[in-house]
Amino acid sequence: MSVDITAHRAPLATLSPQLRGEGLGFTAHVDSVAMAYDAPQMSPLALSVRVERWPIAGAFTISRGAKTEAVVVVAELSDGTHRGRGECVPYARYGETVEGVAAAIEAMEPEIARGLDRDRLQSAMPPGGARNALDCAFWDLAAKRAGRAVHELIGLPAPKVLTTAYTISLAAPDTMAKAAAGAADRPLLKVKLGAPGDPARIAAVRRAAPKAELIVDANEGWTADDLAENLAACAQAAVTLIEQPLPAERDDVLAHIARPLPICADESAHAAASLSALVGKYDAVNLKLDKAGGLTEALAMAHEAERLGLTLMVGCMVATSLAMAPAMLVAQRARVVDLDGPLLLARDRPDGLCYEGSRVHPPAPALWG
Repeated sequence: MSVDITAHRAPLATLSPQLRGEGLGFTAHVDSVAMAYDAPQMSPLALSVRVERWPIAGAFTISRGAKTEAVVVVAELSDGTHRGRGECVPYARYGETVEGVAAAIEAMEPEIARGLDRDRLQSAMPPGGARNALDCAFWDLAAKRAGRAVHELIGLPAPKVLTTAYTISLAAPDTMAKAAAGAADRPLLKVKLGAPGDPARIAAVRRAAPKAELIVDANEGWTADDLAENLAACAQAAVTLIEQPLPAERDDVLAHIARPLPICADESAHAAASLSALVGKYDAVNLKLDKAGGLTEALAMAHEAERLGLTLMVGCMVATSLAMAPAMLVAQRARVVDLDGPLLLARDRPDGLCYEGSRVHPPAPALWG
């Protein structure tokens, strides 16, 4: 292993048939892609893994702590002519470490040499960052070999420019207000909360950015005791959506309270099998490729969430454009898009996504897919 350093939005519940994926035959498309592009190759694939460190512009702070750099793990698959890449961020919330994720990817090298493909990868590794990096690398490699974009291989429409949220880190109310004022012209702000005094924070942000749509992410930082007060403060500030207000293991209370605005599951949602337990407690679900274990599972999750009547949000960790690029395909079906990871970095990788303010363009083939 080498080491290197929104414009006006429709109501939340409103999704067009195209965004819901109706008529796309998604499951059949994925199965056919697996058969067509994941068959064992005549020559084995070579796997390489590296850890990269990308400085954050300032600091990124949530209820669980702050960091000043994004540490990502990149998996690369090569057949000698083409290469495919995938990037993940180890999820400390679930016990993942950089070293552990990199080792888990490297441990798949013998299986890959024996012909492991993307389809069999889904059962060979559990959901998480390691599988995400490999899954996205397999998709990228398939696209490069076929000379066609990943969305074409899956049978999805060409991705369009999207509007992403921009994150305001958790801090004192006046500090958050200053940050919000500097981003007040952005159409969608994601406000990190999850500490005592949150009503003052969200009120300060709303005063500083009166025209922006606001969503809130509490990162499991609230309790049953302060939930009602915080929900009321967010409703007063005309917040559109609240992510994961309570710890995942104590979120049953959400099924027994009046929800003045939609609640979105983040830490409570993992792979597709976890989604049925959210019904009645949550109104929406945040799909992140690092939790799902890759684009393959994230698209399956989107299909299942829509079947269950859950509105889609697509989120990210703080990472480079290589991690955002696959998520752009899932985000085409989402009501809320939060793919601002590269905007929070001091610099992005070459051929990164093109951001025009809060508008993010689909990736170029030189980046991914």
